[in-house]
Amino acid sequence: MKKIIHVDMDAYFAAIEIREDPSLKGKCVIVGGSPNGRGVVSTCSYEARKFGVHSGMSSHQAWKLCPQGIFVHSHFKLYKEISEQIRAIFHHYTDLVEPLSLDEAYLDVSQNKADEPDPVEIARQIKAEILATTRLTCSAGVSYNKFLAKIGSDLQKPDGLCVITPENAQEILFGLPIEKFHGIGRVTAARMNKMGIHTGEDLHRQEMLDLIRVFGKAGLYYYQVVRGIDNREVITESDPKSISCESTFHTDLGEIDELLEELRDLVDRLVNRMAFRDIQARNVIIKIKYDNFACITRSCPLPEISSDKAILFEYAQKLLVANWDEGRRIRLLGVGVGKLDLGEQGGCEQLELPV
Repeated sequence: MKKIIHVDMDAYFAAIEIREDPSLKGKCVIVGGSPNGRGVVSTCSYEARKFGVHSGMSSHQAWKLCPQGIFVHSHFKLYKEISEQIRAIFHHYTDLVEPLSLDEAYLDVSQNKADEPDPVEIARQIKAEILATTRLTCSAGVSYNKFLAKIGSDLQKPDGLCVITPENAQEILFGLPIEKFHGIGRVTAARMNKMGIHTGEDLHRQEMLDLIRVFGKAGLYYYQVVRGIDNREVITESDPKSISCESTFHTDLGEIDELLEELRDLVDRLVNRMAFRDIQARNVIIKIKYDNFACITRSCPLPEISSDKAILFEYAQKLLVANWDEGRRIRLLGVGVGKLDLGEQGGCEQLELPV
C-alpha cells in the first residue's frame, strides 16, 4: 500500500503578505488586482473567506462582498522564492514530489530518505520544518492514494493534519458534500444536486453504468473515488513543450457570464503554474470545443512578454468574446500561453483535469 502525503500551504499568498506586514494579521487581506479595475483575486485570508471571497473572483466582486478588505498586489517573485524553500524541504524526505502549483504538492514517501515507516510522522516533520524555515503554516493529508490525501489536507485547515486510512475512508467520504470532491466543479456539482446527489453517500448509491451514461468517462472516475480507488502515480517534473489548462463541462454552457467565470478560474490556475516555473509568455491562446465537438483555437500576441494574471485574463477574455457564438453551446474551454521565455528551471506542463 502506498504512502502519499498532500501538502497544501494555508492561504499562501495572503499568509506571506501578512508575514511581511504583521499589521495585516487578523484582517481581511485580499491578494490580487485593484477593485477599481479588472483585477482578479489570487487568494485571500481566512477572515475574507468568511464573506464569500475566493480565488478567481473579480476584485470588484470581492470588494462588494467585503468592503473592509485590504487589497494587496501580488509579489510573485517572493512567493516563488519561498516555494523553492518549501520544495527543498520536501526533497529532504523523497524525490517523488509532484508540485501542483507554488503552494501545494504530492509526495510519495512509501520509500523515503529518512527511513521512517510512518508517513504521519514524516508529515509532522515536514510541517514543523516548513514553519521553522518560512514562518508559514500548511495543512497535510496522509493516505494511501492521491485523491484521499488531497481530501485530507482540506479537512482540517488551517495548520491541520488529517489521516485517511482504509478503515475510515468510507465514513469520511460518505459525509463529505459533493462539492468537496476533487475533480467535481461547480457545474458538475449542480448537475449532481439535481439528480439527488448531495453527499458522498448519495454518490456511492449510484450505479457505475448510470454515472457513465450521464457524465461519460468522468462517471467512472466518480464511481471509483467515492470508493477510495485512485491508482494514479506521483509524477515528478518533466519537460513538455507547452503549458495550458482546460476544463470540460458536463453541462454545456451558453451564457457569456458563465464562460467568463470559468475563464477566470483557468487563468488563475495557469498563472500559478507559470510562476512556479518562472515562465513568461508572448501570446495567449484559447481553445473552444462546441457541443457538436467542433473545436477551434485562437491566439493573439500580448503587449509585452508577461505572466501577469490581469493581462492574461484581459487578452484571453477578448479572444473568448470575439469568438463566442451565442447560438452555440460550449462543452470545453481552455486557455494557454505560447512563445515561452523559460526561467532557470525551464520547461512547462500540459494540464488536464483528472477526469
